[in-house]
Amino acid sequence: MNSASAVKTKNTATDKRFKMLDATIKRYQYQQDALIEILHKAQELFGYLENDVLVYVAHSLKLPPSRVYGVATFYHLFSLAPSGVHTCVVCTGTACYVKGAQAILTNLEKSAHIHAGETSADGQISLLTARCLGACGIAPAVVFDGTVLGNQTPESVLDRIKGWLQDGSS
Repeated sequence: MNSASAVKTKNTATDKRFKMLDATIKRYQYQQDALIEILHKAQELFGYLENDVLVYVAHSLKLPPSRVYGVATFYHLFSLAPSGVHTCVVCTGTACYVKGAQAILTNLEKSAHIHAGETSADGQISLLTARCLGACGIAPAVVFDGTVLGNQTPESVLDRIKGWLQDGSS
């Protein structure tokens, strides 16, 4: 608990985002059942869920940090690392997989020099996977910065992210 108190003292005084997070926690009346909603707000405020934020939420809700971390790592919508400027999400559901999602993913990993779940060193691209996007009729589907495109190939996906790769090197 000392580290959580230190986090609260150190950051609350200097970072207004913690005050906004406090308002959210208070709105949910410090209910442990509101953990997911509170983590969503924390990610919205901070961009991702860093350890200090997770410990802060755990302390505020009187939960073990392991439970908060467990929830944050279980749901794929939560990120424990900063996201890139651009995001590319490859669907790996059954229909997309059968129609070539693995080849798309492998090609992206080689070209961007990152693995799924990582962000490029220049901070330009976050490469993610999803178990299913619900776009099976247009498989394989890939989401580029929130836009779903279907019937993708390794080449079409690479063409789409080439601009992102060049943006990071200029």
